[in-house]
Amino acid sequence: MNRSFLMVVVTVGAVLSGLSAVTGEIRRRLPEPAGIVEPAWIETRKAEQLGTVELFKAFVDFSFDDRYKDSGIDWSNHSTDDTGKRYKASHYDHGNGIAVADVDGDGRLDVYLTTQAGSNRLLRNAGKGRFEKMPGAENLQLADVIGVTASFADIDNDGDSDLYATTVRGGNYLFENDGKGHFRDVTGPSGLQYSGHSSGAVFFDYDRDGLLDLFLCNVGSYTVDGVVTASTDPVNPDQGTDYHYWEARRDAFAGHLKPERTERSILYHNQGGGKFADVTTEIGLIDTSWSGAASPIDGNDDGWPDLYLLNMQGNDEYFENVGGEKFVRKSRDLFPRTPWGSMGAKVFDYDNDGALDLYISDMHSDMSEEVLPWDEDLKANMQYPESFLATGGNSVFGNAFYHKQGVDQYEEISDVIGAENYWPWGLSVGDLNADGYEDVFLASSMNYPFRFAVNSLLINNAGEEFLDAEYILGVEPRRDDVTAIPWFVLDCDGVDAEHKHCAEMSGIVEVWASVGSRSSVIFDIDDDGDLDILTNEFNSEPMVLVSDLAAKKKIHFLKVKLVGTESNRSGIGAVVEVEAAGQRYKKVNDGQSGYLTQSDLPLYFGLGSAKSVDTIVVTWPSGKKQTVKGPLDTNRLLEITEGS
Repeated sequence: MNRSFLMVVVTVGAVLSGLSAVTGEIRRRLPEPAGIVEPAWIETRKAEQLGTVELFKAFVDFSFDDRYKDSGIDWSNHSTDDTGKRYKASHYDHGNGIAVADVDGDGRLDVYLTTQAGSNRLLRNAGKGRFEKMPGAENLQLADVIGVTASFADIDNDGDSDLYATTVRGGNYLFENDGKGHFRDVTGPSGLQYSGHSSGAVFFDYDRDGLLDLFLCNVGSYTVDGVVTASTDPVNPDQGTDYHYWEARRDAFAGHLKPERTERSILYHNQGGGKFADVTTEIGLIDTSWSGAASPIDGNDDGWPDLYLLNMQGNDEYFENVGGEKFVRKSRDLFPRTPWGSMGAKVFDYDNDGALDLYISDMHSDMSEEVLPWDEDLKANMQYPESFLATGGNSVFGNAFYHKQGVDQYEEISDVIGAENYWPWGLSVGDLNADGYEDVFLASSMNYPFRFAVNSLLINNAGEEFLDAEYILGVEPRRDDVTAIPWFVLDCDGVDAEHKHCAEMSGIVEVWASVGSRSSVIFDIDDDGDLDILTNEFNSEPMVLVSDLAAKKKIHFLKVKLVGTESNRSGIGAVVEVEAAGQRYKKVNDGQSGYLTQSDLPLYFGLGSAKSVDTIVVTWPSGKKQTVKGPLDTNRLLEITEGS
């Protein structure tokens, strides 16, 4: 997308004129809402956060630098016109996911970026933080459909990552990897071509037969049958490419109250040979939530993966896996109150007590009223009536953090440990300072026609609490201090004369909107041993947030890659426990790397000051327990094969 990113100083209510860098025409620039360019509160927020540095027990003397311009990523996300010029409040606003895996077997992690309009893109990691187009991956672009997200998983146990991509009413796609980064479309024979309002796709082995099954999250019908034609560049339409999308319903967010709009999520059983069968009904995993994502979680510690289903407009649901033969709904038994507008989930041990906790991000609760920047760490003051909420009073109006207390026992402690934030989509978890405690990045924002909001970076303060650190660590302000960009253009003397923004304006009007992230993945982009952050922005280019931690201090870490033999080849569902220098660290290998997304990544263990690892214990999905005895060298990738 060709855009001018010239910053303009805009006072509240101001409209400035400027020369279009592309067309040469005079345009009036309209920030919507006023004040989104150089928001007055940012410097105050930054100063306040920098003043908290003394509260950190965790190491924060390092920073992230957005190296998008040097990354070689020549790609941008494009949103539909129903999130811009033709704005309707709908689920198109939810944006797109991003997935990561080593698809060509060269030891470097590659990236698949998804978009609504235009083309998805598979990018080969060329090393040292640079990416390039993956040769021969044109069939993964899916330019003729409205993309949502994708997941990497080894569906056939041949040692490489296959790809499943979801769309809005364009059918979903399964691509088989040949191990060299070349993908073959095997959607037809697979049985996975469902066409609807699909979202996240979760691969897990629910019956532990050694083959990865698939749970497909379907949101619900938020579009009508009308087709809209638009340009991939709404700022300079002649420079873009025309595409088509299904028009959003004007009452899309009332869909959860209309049973006829329900789209049931689907559990597919992997039959082998690249074929999947819908077993939703027979296995008892029937759910009609407006669900964008789900996460495996072993609530009762029996080794069988249960499933937590997020509901973006209502109560979340929890299904217990009974020996791989059926699922039983036990939602309110374990989780009496859940977030009303759940978007993302991650299972991890935040305080290293050996129990796996659950963190849920809640976006939609934050939409019921306008919230000022200094109130963003508070739960929502819910303004929607119960007739719209329809949850029987069982809602948490904000993020939830379920601290595991024992078998089937969780305590919600989000406000106690500082896990609340504003407008969060998904969360990515990783030990960003390699101290042995997991930190959290929450892709958080809205765009047109809402104010600017920051992404949240929560540093784990020695397992006691999370502390805000996006300004301390350079995640905010964003690249070139940009808070708003051109969003679309109006011809107020011509075809757009009736548009609401043309009521008191004339000529060509360039409408600006807030920038904002939708999804992220935490991984070692440049292979220097510390963790970096890659985002998928909404209607803009990614952020490539590269850490300088390894240059600031001597770190100790271990990357663990699992190779299943009796279990699925990637060891999805395995639990890995590492002991080093008297400390124990526990992680589940679930592939859940961010909002909507599943990636195929090695597990990363920050080890604090430990110079070697004493013991590693892997509990495989097969049920077998394997011990790898040390001392083991750190600062490397360790491959563990089941049974060896």
